[in-house]
Amino acid sequence: MKSRENLVRLKQFQVNEKRRQLLQLDMMIAEFERMAVELELQITAEEKKAGITDINHFAYPTFAKAARLRRDNLRNSQSDLAQQRSIAESLLGEAEAELSKAEMLESRDTKIRDAETGSRSAMIG
Repeated sequence: MKSRENLVRLKQFQVNEKRRQLLQLDMMIAEFERMAVELELQITAEEKKAGITDINHFAYPTFAKAARLRRDNLRNSQSDLAQQRSIAESLLGEAEAELSKAEMLESRDTKIRDAETGSRSAMIG
């Protein structure tokens, strides 16, 4: 019956690992959001300083163009991470379901063992 205990521990480890991965994705998404907001503020400040907000204008600030590109790349990366997060959530759900099954099997085995031990004790006593 030790194998069931090991299975439960393995499933618990897998669930914890999936939760850690989900947390990491959340932190990365939040960090990318913070960086994008900072870039947006820098873009606005640069446009205000130059007095030009039309990105097609020949005198539009080069720094603002580069910051826009970086911001857009961050937004794309955020979108990719959100998709990865969605997949990670479903994998976590599956891992939790497997853990639940393993715990039920172990619980059943424990009850059977306890019943067998009790019946042996009654026969001996």
